[in-house]
Amino acid sequence: MKYMISTTSRRIAATVSVTLLSLSGLSAATAAPAAATMPPLAAPPAGEYQIDKAHASLQFRVSHLGFSTYTSRFSRFEAALTFDPANLSAARVVTTIDASSVEMDAAPPECLNIVRGPQLLDTAKFPQIVFRSETVRVTGGKSIEIIGTLTLHGVTRPLVLTATFNGGYPGMPKLDPHARVGFSAHGAFKRSDFGMAFGIPAAGTTMGVGDLIDVSIEAEFTGPALVAPTADPH
Repeated sequence: MKYMISTTSRRIAATVSVTLLSLSGLSAATAAPAAATMPPLAAPPAGEYQIDKAHASLQFRVSHLGFSTYTSRFSRFEAALTFDPANLSAARVVTTIDASSVEMDAAPPECLNIVRGPQLLDTAKFPQIVFRSETVRVTGGKSIEIIGTLTLHGVTRPLVLTATFNGGYPGMPKLDPHARVGFSAHGAFKRSDFGMAFGIPAAGTTMGVGDLIDVSIEAEFTGPALVAPTADPH
């Protein structure tokens, strides 16, 4: 009886092993043609690009009492980009932010009112925040510095963003009818330089909201329409 059970167990194990190996081979054989048929992506064309709001974020971070770094964001903004992948230094961008669109997850209403009110952003008086690039300096294969000006709270001052060109394509037939490019960028500035000193900790303490604002941007832009391939006369 023990021999029969042992023999049966070995046969079941062997059958399961063969089945799994067959399925693995089938999966590999099925996946291989799909990978092989994916054509390489061509470079995106030069031209005018607009922000794709579904694939963009604008976040900022600031110290809270020295206990945490609070993250917030703006939810409404526009950006226009002039771009040539063969000449990154010629890129130009203008970003306009609706100052009242600042969002603070789970924050008490009084905190949000302070941020939007006269003590800080004063959105009723200064409804827009604008960044304009002036010079782009290429620092690596896909890394750049965007030197420009930030207009915030009625004050305009220089701001440098370090950015990475993440790539792009001219479009994809039946999937994406326009060119697309993507960037990641980072910068920092002191809010006191823009006339917003409310709540900054006294010297030697962290009891308040920090002066330094750290900004992170993720952005995809859509551009010229995909050019349809020329029909073969033959």
